[in-house]
Amino acid sequence: MAELRTELESGLSRQREEPFELRSFEPYIGDKWIGNAVAYGCYRAGQAPGQKGPSDAELLEDLNTMSEHWNLIRVYGADRDTERILRLIETHKLPLRVIQGIWLAPEENDPEHREANINQVILGIELAKLYPDIILAISVANETQVFWSGNKMNPENLIRYIRAVRSNVTVPVTTADDYLYWNKPESRYLADELDFVFAHIHPLWNGKLLSDAISWINDIYHELQEMHPDQTIVIGETGWATDYNPEKTGPGEQGTLIKGEVGIEAQAAFLIQLNQWIESKQVTTFLFEAFDEPWKGGGEDSPPNEVEKNWGVYDEDRTPKESFLKYLDHRHKGDE
Repeated sequence: MAELRTELESGLSRQREEPFELRSFEPYIGDKWIGNAVAYGCYRAGQAPGQKGPSDAELLEDLNTMSEHWNLIRVYGADRDTERILRLIETHKLPLRVIQGIWLAPEENDPEHREANINQVILGIELAKLYPDIILAISVANETQVFWSGNKMNPENLIRYIRAVRSNVTVPVTTADDYLYWNKPESRYLADELDFVFAHIHPLWNGKLLSDAISWINDIYHELQEMHPDQTIVIGETGWATDYNPEKTGPGEQGTLIKGEVGIEAQAAFLIQLNQWIESKQVTTFLFEAFDEPWKGGGEDSPPNEVEKNWGVYDEDRTPKESFLKYLDHRHKGDE
């Protein structure tokens, strides 16, 4: 990896692979389709990325919990916590597969971000080689191109990292972004570097009512198919929060953007409807998310009803929310 590090530090970009042969994203364990998936953030109260991480016992508890309901998870960064997640899946032979994230930050005139980006890329590649039976794909960066991004990257620099990753692994490679980027013609330039389109489609953030949420997701999914007809569309995030702060208003704020009912009953209804849509359409979809993440949205400096803390179907203490229990009961009755 020393040569790759030197290459990345130089700022030079590899040429695009020619001919560019799409790698098929196949979310299966044996003959079982596992596309009804979930996003996983591992940090509990008092923990946060780059600070204090969970113990192995806490990670294993999470993995066992998730494996009861999902077989495909998504993680967002390539760091030592992710490395432990993959090791635990392998050691305990858990029926879980992973889309491995590589977290990138804007690095122009920021040498610390640049070094962190390079470290993420190198570790992400190493993990894909160490765990070829677990990692099904790699997602390089998260929400760096959409117009509202607070983590906006130069697209040429993102492509440079994508090419470096893709030329060093055999799994499909993508980048995750909001549908408001992927639904525009200019996104085709980036999509041409990818094996599939990884789209975030959030009805709640886009002012949709619960009654319209699933039909809206379906419409956006087909819109993206039309924009990118040669590629598979994977929904990287969609969900419904159980709390938010209606008083936090202004451009881009939750109190202004969110119009739908927020709460346990609403999340339960959304989960039931989303599951029916996923199973009928067989569209790989990552529910956002498994567990509440109290470090988000300002952490301890923000109130508990900050929406970013409340997307999980489990509370931070790993107690299933009543919404999830209602969904599971409905699903169980449907299987009878």
